[in-house]
Amino acid sequence: MSSTDKTQSNEPLSHRHVLNLVPGQGADTLFNSIPFGVLTFDAQWRITEANPLARDMLAVGDTLEEALAAGLTADQALSCRQELGRVLLEGHPCTCEDLAYSLNGRNTLLRFFCAPLPGEDTSEVAGGMLLIEDITARRAMENDLADAERLAAVGKLAARVAHELNNPLDGILRYLNLALRLADEQELDKITQYLGESRKGLMRMVHIVSDLLEFSRSTYNAFQEADVNKILEDAVKAMESLAEDNHVEVSRDYGRNLPNIRSGNLFQVFSNLIKNAVDAMDEGGHLALKTSCDRHHLLIEFADTGPGLSAEAAKKLFEPFFTTKAPGKGTGLGLAICKDIVERYDGQIKAENRAQGGATFTITIPLERTSRGATVQR
Repeated sequence: MSSTDKTQSNEPLSHRHVLNLVPGQGADTLFNSIPFGVLTFDAQWRITEANPLARDMLAVGDTLEEALAAGLTADQALSCRQELGRVLLEGHPCTCEDLAYSLNGRNTLLRFFCAPLPGEDTSEVAGGMLLIEDITARRAMENDLADAERLAAVGKLAARVAHELNNPLDGILRYLNLALRLADEQELDKITQYLGESRKGLMRMVHIVSDLLEFSRSTYNAFQEADVNKILEDAVKAMESLAEDNHVEVSRDYGRNLPNIRSGNLFQVFSNLIKNAVDAMDEGGHLALKTSCDRHHLLIEFADTGPGLSAEAAKKLFEPFFTTKAPGKGTGLGLAICKDIVERYDGQIKAENRAQGGATFTITIPLERTSRGATVQR
């Protein structure tokens, strides 16, 4: 058990320390009717008081450490103890998000806010007051909202997709009809040609549908907080074999102490940009990845040594179904989807040629938006 005793007072902590009310029924009524779980604990982690909601949410016993260990995983309990320990040591409040707590067969997501309680000498910390919020329903609603946003984005592309699919479908039907007619006439060479053209049309449809399905999936929970460097590294590992096959070397320059961000579909964005860069360097090359942060923005850069961008490509790069790849190699949906995802963060994605050859794609995400929607932690 941790022991952090910074006060010499033997007086038990009370909710009246915080409510600052005259002792009596008023303080007790207010303490018990607060719409959050509330408990107080001393510098030795002993629970001194807990309202009914706190007892309903946590396995409240003698110590707060026991209550944490009873319902959290070992890793979450350790992380939470460390944060609460700093409250006792440093006297600064802290927040613990998305704690998966299990009690009597019921699984909930909890959010903790802990504030220090001063001792008789206000420069000392006598213990802490913990506010406990059940955020299970909120997180479920946020995930439903993220799913709805993905579906809405797919809907925006539906008309264009229908147009793109209609063209190869029309060609497939024509070629199949011709092949059937020639089959009756025993012109086998022509049949092979027409079936080959039909196959090309079908493969384009397969690629379009595959891109849309990839967009609809999410490797990370849409509202899960994650280290942007980890998301990028996971994308690198996913594309590692492709880079090796194309003899492309990937270097990393990851910034330190970057803010955490609600991950959303950033993994898909990073994977697509890495894949595009590797495809552009079919004879080998170098891809440099860099993450950094200034006072107002989070920056992620992808710099390759490929052929660069033509003037036409630079203008139309993020338009749906525009592609510089050879026929059958790409649908032109990838960058359009990337742009849509980045703009959900109020961010921007831009592409420009490098002076030394190749191209750089830069994602810029404003921290102001990130702090509202992604809980920046430094």
